[in-house]
Amino acid sequence: MNQYECPCGYVYDPRTGDYENGIEAGTVFEDLPDEWVCPLCEAEKEFFELIDE
Repeated sequence: MNQYECPCGYVYDPRTGDYENGIEAGTVFEDLPDEWVCPLCEAEKEFFELIDE
């Protein structure tokens, strides 16, 4: 599962999701709702970059 990083340094990891914002573990980045934003800085999904693994 691919991880994506926000410019602020927050990493979205689909293995853990974003429980505090209603995103269940196992939710891949592409399936996040369009209105989902970074929980730290509120950047929109378009600003996240794929982390090369």
